Amino acid sequence: MKRFSFSHGTVLTIILVLPAAILFGSDIAAASAGDPTDGFTEVPLKPSNIALQKPYDVPLDQRYSFIDGVHRMWVYSDDKPFSRHSDTQPRTEIRIAGLDYSSGVWQFEGHGYVPKGTSGATVAQIHGASHGATTGVSSTVMVRIYSGDLRYYSGDVIARGMYDKWFRLNMIHDADAGKVAVYVDGKEVFRHDARGKARAFYFKCGVYAAPKDHSRYMESRWKNIKMYKKK
Repeated sequence: MKRFSFSHGTVLTIILVLPAAILFGSDIAAASAGDPTDGFTEVPLKPSNIALQKPYDVPLDQRYSFIDGVHRMWVYSDDKPFSRHSDTQPRTEIRIAGLDYSSGVWQFEGHGYVPKGTSGATVAQIHGASHGATTGVSSTVMVRIYSGDLRYYSGDVIARGMYDKWFRLNMIHDADAGKVAVYVDGKEVFRHDARGKARAFYFKCGVYAAPKDHSRYMESRWKNIKMYKKK
């Protein structure tokens, strides 16, 4: 299995020799041995946990629909931000509200779909990081799509050829150990150190335009959204 945060050579040899629990911490490592939700307890979601963010100057139904269990979200590159006083990029996103955390091991699961043509958009993220004040990075994980490939921010490719098909996405965050892992269709595709502590972390999915190189129209669809926590 590829470990995108490590290079070939000595470090790779160590990974092959040492148990995953020693390298990454037992909580996240245990998930890699089977289904990513093994050992987790589902946290039931209520309608109030699904909070929508969209351009502040348009009605919700012009950027969002919910039909047959599918949340469809779209945005244009020249849309306004979600708040009149925000200078962020345009977005239409679901923010998992009421389940903010600063400790423990948490997991997001959802089935996503990105139509061909959407590019340069974050489709899922773990919001919160200690480095945002100095670097402008305010999320521990951003899963973006560029030309059909899912990437960690605009860097490492974590899954290729993802247009026009449903995929299962799991994001695990061990806030105590400072580790994150991402799974696509039940397979681990990315593991990395988190970006430090934050007062509050939370999960999001939808479309949020990247700072540059984004398409004019961006869309993603989500269903079967679930939250889990390790006891």
